[in-house]
Parts: sequence; structure tokens; C-alpha cells
Amino acid sequence: MEDPGLIAYLESFISEGRLGRFEEVLQWRTRYVTVAMEDVYHLHNASAVIRTADVFGVQDVHVIERRFGKRLDKKIALGAQKWTDIHRYPTTEDCLINLRKNGYRIIATTPDKDAISLKDLKTEGKMAFLFGAEKEGLSEVALKEADERIQIPMVGFTESLNVSVAAAIILHSVTASLYESEVDWRLNEAEREEIRRTWIKRSIRNLDKIISRYHQER
Repeated sequence: MEDPGLIAYLESFISEGRLGRFEEVLQWRTRYVTVAMEDVYHLHNASAVIRTADVFGVQDVHVIERRFGKRLDKKIALGAQKWTDIHRYPTTEDCLINLRKNGYRIIATTPDKDAISLKDLKTEGKMAFLFGAEKEGLSEVALKEADERIQIPMVGFTESLNVSVAAAIILHSVTASLYESEVDWRLNEAEREEIRRTWIKRSIRNLDKIISRYHQER
């Protein structure tokens, strides 16, 4: 268990306004919904999805980097990576195994018309939304292993959406439904406290030096 004295000491380096903001945001944070990106090539797309996850209160983003390596552009993510937990995987299989272990049903996003419409998606049970590469979409492995496939209804000539736009539409729809439901989608107390401690640490410059000073003063 982490030293509560250390956390109290670190809090003294954070403004009251920022600490209050942490509490406000944590009330809307969730691990009931998560997002996974498979081989998204363009940096700005991967980063924008992370920013979108933060906007809609999704705490965890899973990044499969089988082909393109680390695809995070901090400038475009606009600091969202400080507030979200990013989990990286070398293969799609590794990611799916971890998601299932944590109780998620796997929902593949696709433009295919035979997939379930987003408006018909049921929100009972933890959901992990899979988004694929810009041109190819999700791999055969991801589509085959998914529990469900969903599509965003479109009526124009264009048949697909930018991955970050698709993520925004889906997360807005799903979180709005959860807010109106009786589903227990919020973080539990232990999760909130763990994330709060992490945010405090990520907000402090020269953290290692400050922690060292704390131990020297004890």
C-alpha cells in the first residue's frame, strides 16, 4: 500500500482548484467502456482517439502496435495521455486475451451493412470497442474473434469515417445511454483513489526529486 503521508505531501504541490477538478472528473470516469486501436497508422488519428476517450470519460485505451510501432503524438493528444491509461500490445491476440480476462465483450467497428446498427447496441455488460487501420479496417483476427460487430448508419456517398470521428460518435452514443441507465458504470472507490494518486504524480514536475526530499525529511 502506498504511503498516505507521501500522497498528502505531494498534494501540497497541487493547487486546490486542480485537486477539486480531479474529483469532478473522477465522478464521470469509467472502465465499463474501453477502446482498442489496431495498427492505426497516422499519428494524429491515434492521438485524437486518445483525446476522444478522455473527453467521454473512458479511462483506458488499448493500442495494438503490431505493424507501426508507437503511434502517439503528444502534441495532438493535447495532454490527454496524462489523464488516460494507455496499454500497449505487440499483437491483436494479446490485446483480446487481456480484455476478455477483464470481463469485456469485444465489439468490432466496421462499415459493413450487415453489422448491428449503433442505435441497436445493448449496453449491458462491459464493452471494448475495436477500431482498425485507416484503409484496411480491422484484421481478420479481430473480426473473427469479436463477440459483436457494429456499424454507424450512413446515408451519403462516403462509406467510411475517420477513425477518430467514428470513436467520438460511438463513445458519445454509448456514454449517453449509460448515463440514463441503471447500469453501474462508474469507477469503484479503490479505482478512483488509484487514478487520483496517478494524476497527482503526473501533474508534478521533478517528481523523483520531490519524493526523494520527502524521504529525507522523514
